[in-house]
Amino acid sequence: MLHSHIRIWIHLIWTTKNHQKIFDYEIRQDLASHLIKKAKKENVPFLSLNIQPEHVHGLINLPSDICLAGFMQKIKGESSFWLNKEIKYSSNCSKSKFAWQRGYGAYSVSAFQLDVIKNYIKNQDQHHKQTYFKEEYNKWKIEYGFIDD
Repeated sequence: MLHSHIRIWIHLIWTTKNHQKIFDYEIRQDLASHLIKKAKKENVPFLSLNIQPEHVHGLINLPSDICLAGFMQKIKGESSFWLNKEIKYSSNCSKSKFAWQRGYGAYSVSAFQLDVIKNYIKNQDQHHKQTYFKEEYNKWKIEYGFIDD
């Protein structure tokens, strides 16, 4: 075979430290723009991105030459630094510096499910009016076999 054909679609989820609901609408918009630029710079553009008050959903196509853990470390670390420096998170939102929760969720997505996941990410505001994030995240951990039912 002369060429490699690789698609590694991944649905990413990560949260603020202690799942604190701290992102207001304006910060959510600024953070989304920042994350989109940073991801493009890392050659892993977001196909879909949505930021909620306490968590982020993103969809990427991970290139075969990029390590997921390294990408997430760069995205989370740099955005945390940016939030503390540029948004002045510590003076506007809290007495402590901003931090992401340790770790993240990364779930494989079938090419046949891309539109479903894109719509799911796009409609997070509506979705979380009905289902709390922690409740949903625990459900995902069961579905993906990380914890028993």
